[in-house]
Amino acid sequence: MFRLERGVTGFRSAKEPELPEVPVRTFRRGCYEAARAAGGAVEQLLGSAYPRSFHSAVVVTSNDQLAILCNAMYPLIAFAEVGTGDLEPKAFVHPPTWAAKFSEIGFVVISRQVLDSPLGAVDTAALGKAEWMQIDSWRPASVGGTVFNSWD
Repeated sequence: MFRLERGVTGFRSAKEPELPEVPVRTFRRGCYEAARAAGGAVEQLLGSAYPRSFHSAVVVTSNDQLAILCNAMYPLIAFAEVGTGDLEPKAFVHPPTWAAKFSEIGFVVISRQVLDSPLGAVDTAALGKAEWMQIDSWRPASVGGTVFNSWD
């Protein structure tokens, strides 16, 4: 069963320890390696910024254009259709074959099935009280909407 770790939403209470961080340079490295494997190019790359809980990039290949999302706290990767100019995903998609490059350097590539699942389908025991307050407020429809959010 897929497990959501404490802080994956980007929220914590003041009494909880600081959240881990995935450096944007680590994500950048993965994007460039994956783009090379795909015969494509990284077109845009943005580090997480309030209120987004994720870094994002767009990789363009000869026959496709995909958004890559990376949770800013944990090395979790998702793929999505390219959305608006601020890289908000339209819909999660199955990881392409070249997503394996992310796994090779320590990222966890999340399947579309898990991303589209309701929270009840994954282990949420590690989530903190502050996270549950946000979840109760925003009511995300899926695991993907919880892990890759723009809540403020």
